[in-house]
Amino acid sequence: MPELPEVETVRRGIAPHLVGQTVVRVVVRQPRLRWPVPEELATMLPGQVIRRVDRRAKYLLLRTDAGTALFHLGMTGQLRVLPTATPLRKHDHADLALADGHCLRFNDSRRFGALLWTVEPPEQHPLLQSLGLEPFDAAFSGVYLHQRAQGRMPAVKTLVMDNHVLVGVGNIYANESLHAAGIDPRRPAGQVTLAEYQRLAAMVREILGEAIHQGGTTLRDFVGGEGEPGYFQQSLRVYGRYLAPCAACGESIQRCRLGQRATYYCPRCQR
Repeated sequence: MPELPEVETVRRGIAPHLVGQTVVRVVVRQPRLRWPVPEELATMLPGQVIRRVDRRAKYLLLRTDAGTALFHLGMTGQLRVLPTATPLRKHDHADLALADGHCLRFNDSRRFGALLWTVEPPEQHPLLQSLGLEPFDAAFSGVYLHQRAQGRMPAVKTLVMDNHVLVGVGNIYANESLHAAGIDPRRPAGQVTLAEYQRLAAMVREILGEAIHQGGTTLRDFVGGEGEPGYFQQSLRVYGRYLAPCAACGESIQRCRLGQRATYYCPRCQR
């Protein structure tokens, strides 16, 4: 499933082609996605100029004066800007046709993604209103994580992946950040010290930033907004490396399950 760096890579890929463009037509070929595509999208969005393309957590927001179109890529969603006449592929579920002869095309083989519409500020949408901080927000810090962890016995990895606390840090980058910070992912969140959370917050920012710079991580079906795969997978130090030697100390990487997710860690480096 695409995580924050993959979604941000898509945003940066499509935004230059969309901002300032007028949507002339919306074509929905498959309205039954994760949630039904709202019928008003096809009536309210045409004629509108796309003012900004933003990201909130793993949602992409196409803002217009009349409202905002929300995309979620789910597990296999892809967004590409193409000439409108480009032949359709299987699972091309929706097009936003633009005045310049191109379209934003949404493809999703598993249909776990979403295309929604809201006339309210998108921050008030039920899917977005209870989300936690963005990793690059000025308010995000080790102090913030330490405060949110007080009294919590579930594992620290679970805290980092809790969207009500911090958004966009999925399984891959939670594993990588905890390894870089030297924190055992299985430790109860409330027993991690402030100094350790300060290291963790710094590593979350650093690793996500580097992943965005490299275009995300190529796993399964992810491609960026320009149709290019991400390359951060080449930099993964623990995720998916069960029994491989730790790059820092040579100890064999171990694996367990936390919250039904595969968790990778070095038993020597992470305490």
